[in-house]
Amino acid sequence: MTTSDLVGLRIKTVRRQRGLSQAQLAHPELSDSYVSLIESGKRTPTPAVLELLAQKLDCSLSYLINGVTAEQMEDIELALGYARLALENGEVNEARTRFAELLANNNLTGLTTLRQDTEFGLALANESCGDLDKAISILLKLRDEELSQDRRVEVAMVLCRAYRDSERLTEAVEVGEQMLGGSARLPWTDPLVELAATLLSAYMHRGDLLRARQFAAELLNAADALGTPRSIVAANWMASNVAYITGHNEEALSFAERAMAVQLENGHPRSVARMRLALLQKRLKARPSEAPAVRDMLRATVAEFEQTSTSTIDRAKVHVELAYAEYMAGDLDKAVEHAIIGRNLVPEFGHALGAEANLLLGRVNGSVGRSTEAITHVASVRDWLTPLPDSRRSASTWYATAETMEQLGDPDGAVEAYQRALACAGL
Repeated sequence: MTTSDLVGLRIKTVRRQRGLSQAQLAHPELSDSYVSLIESGKRTPTPAVLELLAQKLDCSLSYLINGVTAEQMEDIELALGYARLALENGEVNEARTRFAELLANNNLTGLTTLRQDTEFGLALANESCGDLDKAISILLKLRDEELSQDRRVEVAMVLCRAYRDSERLTEAVEVGEQMLGGSARLPWTDPLVELAATLLSAYMHRGDLLRARQFAAELLNAADALGTPRSIVAANWMASNVAYITGHNEEALSFAERAMAVQLENGHPRSVARMRLALLQKRLKARPSEAPAVRDMLRATVAEFEQTSTSTIDRAKVHVELAYAEYMAGDLDKAVEHAIIGRNLVPEFGHALGAEANLLLGRVNGSVGRSTEAITHVASVRDWLTPLPDSRRSASTWYATAETMEQLGDPDGAVEAYQRALACAGL
């Protein structure tokens, strides 16, 4: 039913409850034929007429417009606020429960914008809990509805990100490119730059580095033209990622530090935490001699992640990265502890992060002479990577697995892993 249909139905229902005829409701300000047209949904009453009818029917204007009383509306908005607050504070399971309970409220049915806000919040909460399939399902349903332009861009960005994190890279790229519109692209805005940055990360994940480098330059130009903190952070951070993945480590750190400086002044705690982790990852790879210092900062970052609304996958990332830093700094027991925590946070199999954690466990065990345990961990990488589509990240992990198998004296396993790495790279 249209909004006019619903408003007309509410007026008709309350009129009958009050025992009034259409003529009685209309007199003297309106005609009974006009009231009839309103009740049938053939006329949309003006705000002034709606206010008049609410007075005559002795009901709230909020009920006629939204189907709920002012008190019910206040309760809904308060519940939505609490759900959002739980998500912002990192209480992601509580947030998911609150959003789901709110959606079960029948009073939300006729409140299109609030319902969409709630469904979008539930998608974010599911993403933060690591349930990417559920998040994707909600977002696809939302995308098919009539949305504001800003909300449409937000939905596309989170959907692109969820597909990317699910290793469904073709779908991630399709979502981003479809929203950006090719030659008919909308003028650049902060949300569109952030969507484009998410699309750029999908290009990188699938190994399309030439396109990624070209697109990174385009985003930097767009951000410089906009001059807003959000666009500067997004564009510089993605330029850093492209520089890093193409071997320009110091250039990557320069872009990343610029993005981090702006983010610290303007960003949300969750975004600051994620960026800090990624910056420390870059430092660890670019400057191995700084491993002890990076390790200390990563230890603090673990607590930072626990206090913000980062996702389960985000928390897995920080533990696995800390495990690598502990390994490089020489604390093997701590390396094992954090690798196991990180791996256990990842959904079982079908995620490169779980493979990377097991690969590290293999290396640690191999370095202390526990060859059997080492080989078992490295062999399990196959179980984690096999369900994934071919991507640059998978190729890199397969290649590292092959090198580790060689070091552990498993030439047959190494050959198979090298072949898988080549296949993932399209060779």
